[in-house]
Amino acid sequence: MANFASVGRPIGHVEGPDKVCGRARYTADVALPGMLWGKCLRSPFPHARIISIDISRAKALPGVHAVITGADLPDRRIGRFFLDMPVLAQDVVRFVGEKVVAVAAESMEIAEEALTLIDVKYEELPAVFDAVEAMRGDAPRVHSDTSGYEHPPIPDFVHQGDDRLFPPIPNVVSQVQYRHGDIDAGFAQAVRVFEHMFNIPPVHQGYMEPHASVVRIAPDGKINIWISNKTPFVARAQFAAGIGVAEDRVCVNATPIGGDFGGKGSLMDSVVGYHLAAQSGRPVKMVMTYTEELMAGNPRHAATITLKTGVDAAGHITARKATLVFSCGAYGAFTPLHTVHGSVHAGGPYRIPNVEIEVFRTYTNTVPAGHMRAPGAPQVVFAVESHMDLIARELELDPLAFRLRNTLEEGDPAPLGEQWRMIRCKETLQAAAEGAGWGNEKPPNVGRGIGMYDREPGAFGPSSATLTLNADASLTLMTGAADTGTGSYTILQQIVAEEFQLPPDAVRVVQGDTDTASWEVGAGGSRLTHMAGQSTLLAVRELKDALIALAARKLGQAADAIQFQAGQCRTGDGQQLDLKALAAWTAEQGERPLSRVGNYVPDPVDVTSFCAQVAEVEVDADTGQVTLRKLTTAHDVGTILNPLTHQGQIEGGVAQGVGHALTEHLMIQDGAVTNLNLGEYKLPTVMDIPELKTVLVESQAGPAPYAGKAVGEHSNVAIPAAVANAVYDAVGVRLMDLPITAEKVYRGLKSGE
Repeated sequence: MANFASVGRPIGHVEGPDKVCGRARYTADVALPGMLWGKCLRSPFPHARIISIDISRAKALPGVHAVITGADLPDRRIGRFFLDMPVLAQDVVRFVGEKVVAVAAESMEIAEEALTLIDVKYEELPAVFDAVEAMRGDAPRVHSDTSGYEHPPIPDFVHQGDDRLFPPIPNVVSQVQYRHGDIDAGFAQAVRVFEHMFNIPPVHQGYMEPHASVVRIAPDGKINIWISNKTPFVARAQFAAGIGVAEDRVCVNATPIGGDFGGKGSLMDSVVGYHLAAQSGRPVKMVMTYTEELMAGNPRHAATITLKTGVDAAGHITARKATLVFSCGAYGAFTPLHTVHGSVHAGGPYRIPNVEIEVFRTYTNTVPAGHMRAPGAPQVVFAVESHMDLIARELELDPLAFRLRNTLEEGDPAPLGEQWRMIRCKETLQAAAEGAGWGNEKPPNVGRGIGMYDREPGAFGPSSATLTLNADASLTLMTGAADTGTGSYTILQQIVAEEFQLPPDAVRVVQGDTDTASWEVGAGGSRLTHMAGQSTLLAVRELKDALIALAARKLGQAADAIQFQAGQCRTGDGQQLDLKALAAWTAEQGERPLSRVGNYVPDPVDVTSFCAQVAEVEVDADTGQVTLRKLTTAHDVGTILNPLTHQGQIEGGVAQGVGHALTEHLMIQDGAVTNLNLGEYKLPTVMDIPELKTVLVESQAGPAPYAGKAVGEHSNVAIPAAVANAVYDAVGVRLMDLPITAEKVYRGLKSGE
């Protein structure tokens, strides 16, 4: 990092002081004149026909300004990809927590009281809660007819194999197949074949800020919304489609995002809020409680995963067949793709010449699922890495040695045929094992387990940024992307400061609304440092060219005689103009501040990033209690643009991985979430986090500026498998489902399994 002035420095989050001092105004903090509070009455049944709704007493309550039901709204459905969810239930409810009636009142207390005055009569219908059972011929149908549900074309960047939307299988939303090689020939080469099934329950993202939205309709028909959504431009398009207006009538205003982890990409209550605002003629705010979040948010998909793997006499994998069944819940509306894309990792980071992966996404009468950090990958990798350990044990091989025998090396095609360059899989695994002391002696009931994962940097959708030279010679970078707490604005600040050789505090990064900022996909998919970083570099180059042209005008020189160096425009004969002089001259000429836009459309990436993790646990043989003693996380990284935020992403992911492994489980009984508060839904605390050792395997191969690589969706994925494998190593109990609780381990110890 010696060649950099700003890049590579551990600079704190630029928006951090406003957040910790309470100056940041989140969506729930927005207050508008005449604003009402909106609340929804939700279904108590997982599947029922609505017989009647009596709202008369609620409408008569003083302070209530609007009460609406599905019958009051157009027959229009909303969603991120599948438009299959009604704004309010129409005729049928399909999960406990579905919105049935909405009210707007002068206070939250009045709105909540109004809900108690609404009388809804239901006729219960048969329901199905398990995704595999939902595919059976005699299973209740969650949706009787899906033929009218709209969806966009499948994006090219996720299309592979034979993709079918709403195939002729009961309750199946999508069926996707990925193939590489000859699966039958691969199994014919095997001397042993292993098959195992794994179950992974849903978990919640656990962001601190619940979903919130504010909607105001101006007299001229302009619709302003404030929303807890990390993709404002995408949200604008979905919102406009959801209410049936042109996008230019909608402005999504910028607000901080209080945590995302994949869950802040949905419209949630905003469309309901619009209809309440339209009926009442007043702005409407809606804020979900955490009970509503757990009941009706968009948690990670539950999954049932079956893996079948063939191995030859030398211990090399010859073939793998994977069948993945994800429960999307009652609606597919909260997922932005036609499938759960993490399914592509069913081959793992291994040399497998013949692969077949079949992925089903299935309706059930449960809370609709959405995206969560590395969508689909934690479920798949728990299965893959547990499966690898099971195979190694049955072959009487050390789990590390078995993996090293099969890891990808330079020149190997990945399981689905991807051709990566600069493959650092084996090096990363070895670094993790060395850092964890893999071969060192262990006390009784202490075990070590491995988990591995790789993920390519995000490279989808266009990105743009606008860079402006201000009158005081500072620079402002405007982006349409939200910083979800990852520190992306700090990275962009450092890039601009580096390129202009300015101190970082001379650069301000702001989020524009959808009327002022250039179009930007937004945060998600490990894309922002790569994509927004590259668009920022392009904006820098455009502005530098404009500054050179400006200096040429003032100095009477040809533009090609001027160079931009160290924050100044310089000529060969020694003349120079700094940013302050150029900004002042622009003002003297009566011109607007100089501003340029950088637009970046990516090429496909040709690198991936590997992560290998080793968990060390101690198991109490009398109670089954698992204590995570130490975790070693090794990462294949590019240039680290900010060591502080980079390590912060690793540690934040580790905390989520620990929760997924040991404590978190959105418990659903008869379709209803039963742990509806954070006292019963067990997010990990600092007391649950073990000693952490981070090992970095550095290279110069990333697609982000300065050869940076993504790290945000890596450290959370393989921890559950590493912990499960460590428990087996410690006491011989193999768990095939999550979380890894004392009760399950105790039962395994007592049964001798």
